[in-house]
Amino acid sequence: MKLTFLGTGTSFGIPIIGCGCAVCRSPDPRDRRTRIGAVIETDQGTRLLIDTPPELRLQLVQAGIDRVDAGFFTHDHADHIHGIDDLRAITVRQRAPLPMYAEPEVLARLAQRFPYIFDERMLPLPGTSKPEGAPYPIRDGDVVQVGDAAVEAIALPHGRMRVLAFRVGALGFVTDAKSVPAEAIARLRGVRVLVLNALFRRQHPTHLSIDEAVAVAGEIGAERTYLIHLTHETSHAELERELPPGVQPAYDGLVVEI
Repeated sequence: MKLTFLGTGTSFGIPIIGCGCAVCRSPDPRDRRTRIGAVIETDQGTRLLIDTPPELRLQLVQAGIDRVDAGFFTHDHADHIHGIDDLRAITVRQRAPLPMYAEPEVLARLAQRFPYIFDERMLPLPGTSKPEGAPYPIRDGDVVQVGDAAVEAIALPHGRMRVLAFRVGALGFVTDAKSVPAEAIARLRGVRVLVLNALFRRQHPTHLSIDEAVAVAGEIGAERTYLIHLTHETSHAELERELPPGVQPAYDGLVVEI
C-alpha cells in the first residue's frame, strides 16, 4: 500500500497571505504547505482520496494522479472540501459519478453547498460538463469495501463537531482531531503507519498540539508516525530535530510505502 500526502498544512496554507515570518519566507520546499488531502493506493491499484482541499487540482497534477475510485471526507470545513469541483476532470474521464463517503450530516451539507454535483436532475447544458458524486453515508464503526480496500470509520472530537479518522489495513489517518479517546486508540493499535494532526506547541480548542500528538502516537505504537496540519510557527527542519524517534513531520508530495 502507498500513501501520498497531497497537502499537509492548516486552513491558512503556508506561506500565509501577507506574512513575512521565517517559515513563510523559507526556501525549504517542505515548508510550502497546502491544505490537507491524501491518496491511499492499495497493492492492487485501488485509489482512495481523502478530502478535497482548495488546491486539489494542483496537488493531483503534481502527484501524477489522474484517477481515484472513491472519495472519503473527514468533515466539511472549507479547507477540506472546497476543491471538490476539481473532481470534474476525474468523473468526466470515468464517465460515472465518484462514490463519496462521509457522515450523513456532512453529505447533507455538501449537497446544499454543491447541489450540481449530487443532484442528478441538474443536467449540464449540451457541450458542457460537471463533476458528479454518488453519496454514501458512513458512521462511526462502519467498515466499507472499495475494491480491495476495507476502510474503517472512527469518529473523533473536533471542537463542537466531530471528524472521521480512517483505518485502512496497516494505515491510520487522523486529521483535525482535538483528542483521540481510549476506544479510538484501541481501534488504531496495530497500524504500522499513523498520520496525526499536530497544530501548535501550545494547546488549541479544536486540534491536538504537537506534544499531545506525540503522546497519542506513543499510545498507538505505530512504527512510523507522520504529523500533518502544520502551521507556520514551526519549520520542517526545526520540528524534525525535536521529535522523538519514529515521529516526523510530513510534507506535501511525500510518498510513504506501507
